[in-house]
Amino acid sequence: MGRVLVATAVPVERDAVAQACPGDSGIEVIAGGVGPALAAASVASALTVAAVHGEPYGLVVSAGIGGGFRPGAPVGSLIVADEVVAADLGAETEDGFVPVTELGFGTVRHEPPADLVRRAAEATGARTGAVLTVSTVTGTAARAAALRERHPTALAEAMEGFGVAEAAAAHGVPVLEIRAISNPVGPRDRAAWRIPDALAALTEGFGKLAPVLEGWNRHDS
Repeated sequence: MGRVLVATAVPVERDAVAQACPGDSGIEVIAGGVGPALAAASVASALTVAAVHGEPYGLVVSAGIGGGFRPGAPVGSLIVADEVVAADLGAETEDGFVPVTELGFGTVRHEPPADLVRRAAEATGARTGAVLTVSTVTGTAARAAALRERHPTALAEAMEGFGVAEAAAAHGVPVLEIRAISNPVGPRDRAAWRIPDALAALTEGFGKLAPVLEGWNRHDS
């Protein structure tokens, strides 16, 4: 297949992924910024430049650390998204949250290729489920519970996946999202986050995932 673009948010995530990807692997890793808007802009720019130069990407991967919903996604585990969901894109009403799709606009979810999700999970030992994209990180038990109620298959939340997926979709390129869990979703306790462990899990996971990405062909799905 074509080259693979891996979009992380920050340099430490980029470096954790790059450690596992040889220079000749056809996998390019960028730190595209925090949040869905900046992630979308960065990935769209990278895809456009690659296409203009006649070296288009065949796959985009959103990768990094994230929060895990207990008990399905313990700290240190890997999650591969079978759905990339914009969890807070919509409107609040007296009756609760209404996704933007029910307002008659856009979309709130992207589905990575099922065959690629399966292969990635088998190679890395990751669990599969929805990964939520939020613009505000969850910091209370009440919000964690509300998200789980609205998205019962969710295993993780992060801040970039949906933006990456929107940019990829605009270019007709498939997307995958993988997250290493650094903390539980819920009350914010920054001191308890295990970021080094999550980054190590991300590196280990990409060591196993890179051959899958290099060998996957979208037409096999």
